[in-house]
Amino acid sequence: MSPDTIIDMDTHPLGEGAFRALCRDTLERDGVLVLRDFIRPDALASMQAEAEAGEAQAHFCVQTHSVYLTPQDAALPEDHPANRQVVSSKGCICDDIVSANSHLRTLYDAPEFREFIMSVTGEAALHPYADPLSSINIHYARRGQELGWHFDNSSFAITLLIEKPEAGSCFEYIKDLRDADAGEMNYEGVRALLDDEIAPDVLEMAPGALVLFRGRNSIHRVSPNESDKTRMLAVLAYNAEPGVELSESARMTFYGRLS
Repeated sequence: MSPDTIIDMDTHPLGEGAFRALCRDTLERDGVLVLRDFIRPDALASMQAEAEAGEAQAHFCVQTHSVYLTPQDAALPEDHPANRQVVSSKGCICDDIVSANSHLRTLYDAPEFREFIMSVTGEAALHPYADPLSSINIHYARRGQELGWHFDNSSFAITLLIEKPEAGSCFEYIKDLRDADAGEMNYEGVRALLDDEIAPDVLEMAPGALVLFRGRNSIHRVSPNESDKTRMLAVLAYNAEPGVELSESARMTFYGRLS
């Protein structure tokens, strides 16, 4: 299957230098790039059907964690921003459940797509995960489920919105709230956000949109789903080096299994 049967290449000419430069500049300036209507309607309908069929096999879990995704620090008070807990609850199906002829797999494996992502993010190479679960995931958020405030450990994330609820499930963020490389965690800024003293930006997107997001320093969340329609989102994950596996503890936490 050719990727141009999946991607609207007329609107998003991935191979053109001017388009890549525009996308690169947008990601650098805003910390986020939203490519609306990235997926052609027929391909999106196929992805929606695939995700709906896979939901019954999803592993659902509820987790509490700090926004820094670090263990509790006994040297700090429980209400310190580094220790305050938020909730994430979602379902997930893993790469080994995504079929070989899935549009998601065709997109993930397409050299044109991978080269575009490398050009926009500045990565020299992109490799799939070595473990059988982590490269392509589909996430589900039913009524009341959410992704709590957090900073990412990775430098960027690639997501594709497959289905949007009728209410709630808003992607909210504040760009560059910390500077992890400089060791500046901005505890006061995080406290102000958690105490609703500052308001985040809200990213608007519709099904079929591809999003590149730099979340290492930009705090973000997905608010609770307030409808009976499940939010479905594909996560396409690559690594800069070959042979990388998600740790066994992380796989058990997120997926409920190792393989």
